[in-house]
Amino acid sequence: MPNPNREAVRVAVLADSDTRWKWGALTARRIAPSTAVDLHGFLLRGRATPTARQLAEVGAHADRLDEVTGAEFLRTMRDGGYDILVLALVGGGVQAMLHGLAAQAADRRPVVVTGYVGVVYEKLADGLLLRHGADVVLANSRHDADRFTAVYEGVGADPSCVTEAALPFLGGEPYRPREDRDTVVFAAQPSVPVTRADRGYLLRRLAEHARLHPQREVLLKLRSRPGEQTTHVEELPYQRLAERLPGGLPPNLKLVYGNMGEVLDRTDLLVTVSSTAALEALHRRIPTAILTDLGVRETLGNHHFLGSGLLASWDMLDGGHRPLPDAHWLSRQGVAADGSYEHAFDAARSRVAELLLQPRRDPLRPYYTPLTAPGYLPGLLARHHLAPDGTPLAAAVPGTGPTGLRRVVRGALRGAARGAYRHGVQRVAPVIRRMGEL
Repeated sequence: MPNPNREAVRVAVLADSDTRWKWGALTARRIAPSTAVDLHGFLLRGRATPTARQLAEVGAHADRLDEVTGAEFLRTMRDGGYDILVLALVGGGVQAMLHGLAAQAADRRPVVVTGYVGVVYEKLADGLLLRHGADVVLANSRHDADRFTAVYEGVGADPSCVTEAALPFLGGEPYRPREDRDTVVFAAQPSVPVTRADRGYLLRRLAEHARLHPQREVLLKLRSRPGEQTTHVEELPYQRLAERLPGGLPPNLKLVYGNMGEVLDRTDLLVTVSSTAALEALHRRIPTAILTDLGVRETLGNHHFLGSGLLASWDMLDGGHRPLPDAHWLSRQGVAADGSYEHAFDAARSRVAELLLQPRRDPLRPYYTPLTAPGYLPGLLARHHLAPDGTPLAAAVPGTGPTGLRRVVRGALRGAARGAYRHGVQRVAPVIRRMGEL
């Protein structure tokens, strides 16, 4: 259990993007069995490592924040004495850290918690099995808890880790319409839809909606500025498409950034394809529409909203339609618009407290092992510079390389290379792919 001589529970959060950092940091504070939390944030160095602007925008704070490699993080966990660890990573990153922690065989490891940052609409089995092995796998709703349990039971894995909770960033004042305000917000997504034609179509329809309703304020809510990356790679930013829109943007259509909750404070209708922002809006009872213009398809994620009563097209919205959500669907999705959100994390907090009281925790036992997945696991771990047994590969072990000035120079070169890599992924590669489609 936490050291009684220490005032705060020591919590570490490892995240690999801005949205996962937001989820991880807010989740950590909600599941800690104490209001006194010493939160140490770690940002995994990679393609989507958030910028200072992105970190400030998400509004999730830490007492300390460091950027690390996977090997550096594992070394810190071995020596750090943390009570709780929240892994806010893509599935492969979670699996690698679980094996890395298991290989350390530390006498006193932290309680390990993981989960999903939003709507789970693709790679359900793959993502869940990559997260198996954590002490607690959080489900954001009763719907997800049932699905997660079924997957684990289906492969013979222990499902007891699945714990129902909710998205940690739901909140804000309930919606109240105002006569002096009429604002429609389109919540854009970095990777849905994916093609230039589909993204251009949505932008044109948004502009047409603004022209049809000149008295209405229409906002295009964007996740990142050009050159930044979030959880998903955005190859065709709406900002670039807007620059080429015939006739330009109408004067009542504006591009906005910032915290989603602050944008929802001024929203009278939220429109999206499948963004988690829909759940934030529904929690506050803000009218919400899930677009069907491009079809209801698994690749778009809007199939997740089947039965919600929210499916609509731009033609319907242009004509004044406002969807009414299905109450049963809402209750299954963890929206908690009925006021029950206050207790949404009680079960997770109790589970973590119970694990903290154990004098010695069992070793981490992920479902994937060299026995169950010999053709999958070694390659996955190698991408995170770990051997098949979870130990760091020689090249990733600190202290085996240059020292002094050579280390400083190498660090500078690594930073430059990382910048070049991000430029290649974010700018050059999309251009090459588009040229290949000509």
